[in-house]
Amino acid sequence: MKIRERFPRYRLSLPLTLLAAVLLAGCITLLALWCQPNALRTVLAQFKSQPLLIVLNAMPVGLLLLAFTCLFRNVFFGAAAVNFGVCALSIANRIKIEVRDEPVFPRDFGLLKEVGSAMGSYDIRYPVNVIAVVVLTTLVLAVLGVFIGCKPLSLASFKIRRKPGAFGALARRSRLSSWLCRLAGAAASVLVLAGLILTVYASKDLYESFRVSNAYYIPSVFNELGFPYCFCHQFTTYPIDKPESFSKAEAAAWETGDRHGQGKDVNVIMVMNEAFSDITDSPVFTYGPEDDPLPNLHALRQDPHAISGHVVVPGFAGGTANTEFDVLTGMQTNALSVSATSAFRVVNRDLDSLFRVFGGDGYHTSFFHPGDDWFYNRENVYRWFGAEETVFADQMENLAYKGRWVTDDYMAGLIEQAFEEAMANGEMLFHYTTTIQNHMSYTADKYGEGYGFPPVQTSAALSDEVRTMLEVYIEGVRDADAMLGRLRGYFAAQDEPVVLVFWGDHLPYLGDQQLGYRELGMTGDSLVWDHLTSYCTPYVIWANDAAAETLDWDAAVAALELPQDTETISAAFLGATVLELTGRSGESPWFDFLNQLRRMAPVVQKDMYLLPGSGLVFQEDPDGDGSETRQALRDALAKWRKWSYYKLCYKDVT
Repeated sequence: MKIRERFPRYRLSLPLTLLAAVLLAGCITLLALWCQPNALRTVLAQFKSQPLLIVLNAMPVGLLLLAFTCLFRNVFFGAAAVNFGVCALSIANRIKIEVRDEPVFPRDFGLLKEVGSAMGSYDIRYPVNVIAVVVLTTLVLAVLGVFIGCKPLSLASFKIRRKPGAFGALARRSRLSSWLCRLAGAAASVLVLAGLILTVYASKDLYESFRVSNAYYIPSVFNELGFPYCFCHQFTTYPIDKPESFSKAEAAAWETGDRHGQGKDVNVIMVMNEAFSDITDSPVFTYGPEDDPLPNLHALRQDPHAISGHVVVPGFAGGTANTEFDVLTGMQTNALSVSATSAFRVVNRDLDSLFRVFGGDGYHTSFFHPGDDWFYNRENVYRWFGAEETVFADQMENLAYKGRWVTDDYMAGLIEQAFEEAMANGEMLFHYTTTIQNHMSYTADKYGEGYGFPPVQTSAALSDEVRTMLEVYIEGVRDADAMLGRLRGYFAAQDEPVVLVFWGDHLPYLGDQQLGYRELGMTGDSLVWDHLTSYCTPYVIWANDAAAETLDWDAAVAALELPQDTETISAAFLGATVLELTGRSGESPWFDFLNQLRRMAPVVQKDMYLLPGSGLVFQEDPDGDGSETRQALRDALAKWRKWSYYKLCYKDVT
């Protein structure tokens, strides 16, 4: 006896099939949410207050279910496939959050090789009970599909009056027409889902409209807004544009000639100070020598063993991690995509960086930041950069605060301690610190109620709002400058050679629509301000006596051929400049190329160049298209973009 005769199947009508699909999609969504690290009741409470999240999480599951239902012609078989796929992805998200404090992103599908090799590096605790429930649920759905089917839908199933011969011919083609209907239904469902991902789920305004406990902590956002919705939203975020005429083989050929051990033995300390700027040097400020907010920076600029100028950073009034990315990798955040992006969010594999160059020379490499390790995904990114040691706020002892931020002075002490430990261990040190004290907002209560701020000295007529912001911000600048002075004094007293690099990550936020800068009159030349000045922060590279002697300072600085007219370079060239200054030309073809490019165009910023001895030049300016120099620069920039893309997407760093 046939199985079908022994166990007859019940066939659902089209309305019942659709109803079953809706109910099953809801159940699968709930199961996927239950698989997450947070309690399901917490998620449901969030959904109750923001009911649109229910639709946004269930919709992708429902459309996938419809697609598989059409293909299998069985809603339960379709539900089994979708349940297994969606919940497996949800479990993977749970494991990744617990192991690396980072959720699963769509781009992870392109990193299966890296995932496989990385699994052995972690102590993974698989949620066995959760996996068992998902597998059991999938099996139950599959068994139900054996006994409950759906009525077939084909062209022959429509009751249309036909001549007997014509109807017979149509009936003979019923199997083909059934497949066409199934494929059309599946394709329509997938196309609708793709359209929603590119429109509704891509909406940044919609995504940011939902209330979350911490918008900057991505795992928490995934937990609170629901994994299906957040996963779909990530399809269109943090893109990397493939450069025109990119060739993987061509880019791979550029990766030849790496050598270690070419540099001079000097310790390198890099400090990127939060919102550090020299806007108080503008003529609108009337500070004298007795109340100068930046006495140490000004003194260092006159030191014979110092280089100073400005770096052009990726963003205005924000984007700290983007500046870190540019300086450490030599790539440019603004060149990764035509749309705005977060550089650290596109990093998902080992990359070349300053840490790897110095680490290859036997240095101890470290990164300190007095913030949370999850912010900007720094914990993972710095591992991918090759930093041997990373230390965040939760690993620092006896933190000193000014208001709610860890002080620059505390971080100076931590850097001194790291240096002493490296010297005691007989190691050369490459160290990078990102500070946090002068982070916005610059409100009167930033350092506690009743804190007295020195009045801002300016000839401009300022509103009370701007005056308060400036007084609070400049207090932080004084502390940053004091940190610079402390580090200079400490390393000047050392017998070991040390090069200190100190700069700001971006200008401060001084109100919406650049309110403070407008009241100060700093935006007057809108072309220069919009394209250059608003991205400029000061930098200084200083060597103590031992390092100056080791490097033959004057000759080493002259060989850099830094622009004497503007003393301004892109942040992406700062790290390469430090490598060349410390004698590391020839170690990395990538950073050698960047130093060559810096000589051609010291500043490359979005859609413009700043060329040696020239003013602003826009990249699409037709004037000079026939110039061999301009064409050589265009070719070099194209190579830069292609090479960056290769490193981000393909290069295996060993």
